[in-house]
Amino acid sequence: MKKNMGGADRIIRLIVAVAIAVLYFTGTVSGTVGIVLLALAVIFALTSFVSFCPLYAPFGLSTCSRKG
Repeated sequence: MKKNMGGADRIIRLIVAVAIAVLYFTGTVSGTVGIVLLALAVIFALTSFVSFCPLYAPFGLSTCSRKG
């Protein structure tokens, strides 16, 4: 897996994941919508930690800065 996520993309995803988790665990979002959003938050967090987004790959997208 070649990294395709830059630092800003990773930070934004982590912030969104934390925000969704807070909304879910405080009871602001619940039910089916809450579970779907929580699953999305987990996916955002995982992709941030590995610096790879599977949805970027088929389109050849990358938010990594090019050095050199």
